[in-house]
Amino acid sequence: MHRLHNPKLQHASSLPAVGRLVNQPHYAALVKEFGRVRVVEAIREQVAAERDGEVLDDAERSRRVSARLRAMVAARLRRVINASGVILHTNLGRAPLSRSATESLAVAGGYTNLELDLETGRRGERADLLAGLLTRLFVCEAALVVNNNAAAVLLALTALSKGREVVVSRGQLVEIGGSFRMPDVMRLSGARMVEVGTTNRTRAADYEDAITSRTAALLRVHTSNYRVSGFTESVSLTEMEGVARRHDVLLIDDLGSGATEPMADEPTVAESLRLADVVTFSGDKLLSGPQAGLILARSAKGVEAVRKLSRHPLARAVRIDKLTLAALEATLRQRVAGHIDDIPVERMLRMQIEEIRRRAGLWSVKLEERGVRNSVVPGESAVGGGSLPGHGLPTMLIALAGPASRLSTALRRGDPPVIARIEKDACCLDPRTVLRGEDEQLIDAVEAAVKSVLK
Repeated sequence: MHRLHNPKLQHASSLPAVGRLVNQPHYAALVKEFGRVRVVEAIREQVAAERDGEVLDDAERSRRVSARLRAMVAARLRRVINASGVILHTNLGRAPLSRSATESLAVAGGYTNLELDLETGRRGERADLLAGLLTRLFVCEAALVVNNNAAAVLLALTALSKGREVVVSRGQLVEIGGSFRMPDVMRLSGARMVEVGTTNRTRAADYEDAITSRTAALLRVHTSNYRVSGFTESVSLTEMEGVARRHDVLLIDDLGSGATEPMADEPTVAESLRLADVVTFSGDKLLSGPQAGLILARSAKGVEAVRKLSRHPLARAVRIDKLTLAALEATLRQRVAGHIDDIPVERMLRMQIEEIRRRAGLWSVKLEERGVRNSVVPGESAVGGGSLPGHGLPTMLIALAGPASRLSTALRRGDPPVIARIEKDACCLDPRTVLRGEDEQLIDAVEAAVKSVLK
């Protein structure tokens, strides 16, 4: 008798059977759109959720089943407006692509001559589609592209140093995003890492003393995502080249971000190619293309090394796909042609404070007209993506009046999502990183977020 009067058991027993529900008229359209199997799954999940919850009528239950199905197929990757002021925002996909690069994706979406020589009709090499552009842009003799820079370093160490020693400074044993550490890459490659110097001080003599008959290469890892200051000493790439030449070993330079021209104290690709045998860096970040790993060489020894990399079995496992290749080719063509103003990251890096101030002023007026209180204040943008740590770019910020954390959350959850930043207890928007054509959408999204928080 006690079981019959248990409210939970009575509620559970009153729930309709899944098999009966799916045949009701409420679900006919859903079965047609999503298929019977998916609808049955969604009904089963909904009925299970109701066992310990509220009692629903048929109309509300079918509405919630429909919501479950639409949430299941909704796009998870969404366009966001980056008002954070971080240009190469790792969590937002780093470099936004140029219009030319995005248009090239449509070409790659169909059949292409990815591995077909149109002149001869024979099998071609996808690497050849990019090699000419890369060697021309960077004035080098050999080029290879893989799917990211970590893969480029792994391939280089595996193909050129497996079973042998690679000498690297302790101060350069970096960890990049996702807890991916240089010692881990070295271990995976099969090369034996020989650490020299200390965390803060390494000298050329340390490299000299570490070289043995088993040494395959010297490795420099550019510490692009942090800086060590104070009582420090490091070995220049010029000094490392001297050591490598005296002992006839390879010099590999992992540039990381890969600056194409002088920028603060960031080493350039040209400087590296002049001294190192093999140079690796990212295809996104400062090159401003899609994520990829670029491997370049100018010296005879380096050219032979890149040929060896291209023939290694691992090269196939880390090669780029046709979509990445298309976007990277378009980015390289723009750079070779000198059309860098069409590349979003380049525009952001070069944007003058006067232009930012004008844009911020227009936003401020429009927001005030819609009842959104704000102020224009000075601030700094960041390059991001592990590039130029500590090097800020002057900017002007829109500081929104109201609870900063709640406003930031409302903006992030809006449509489209807007990524702001909190600075000095204010929710701030940085015009530098908002793309052309996004201004009105941003104003609408800010108005909606503020109203939702302050209502």
